[in-house]
Amino acid sequence: QVQLVESGGGLVQAGGSLRLSCAASGRTFSIYARSWFRQAPGKEREFVAAINWSSRQTIYAGSVKGRFTISRDNAKNAVYLQMDSLKPEDTAVYYCAASRRNDVDFSADAYDYWGQGTQVTVSS
Repeated sequence: QVQLVESGGGLVQAGGSLRLSCAASGRTFSIYARSWFRQAPGKEREFVAAINWSSRQTIYAGSVKGRFTISRDNAKNAVYLQMDSLKPEDTAVYYCAASRRNDVDFSADAYDYWGQGTQVTVSS
């Protein structure tokens, strides 16, 4: 099993920045692609960004492209989401996910392990 724990969420004003972290523990040798999703109140969970093992391939949702950056440190079993130019519509619970495959994917079904989430609130 793999455990994922997110951190770094909080309250920030519009235009500000936050950096989320996701630490993996357990059978970390079995996970490859990593991703972030988010879920706003009353809405379905949506894809934010994903990265493959080598970091050579990243994909982003159109709504965050150019503002968010996903990265990873394999030595620390960690993945990060740098969020800049935040908007009130970015307010959501952000979830870290990991896959046993090395394919970056927009679909939540492609990921095998999930964290509990961290709240990000952007005030206007």
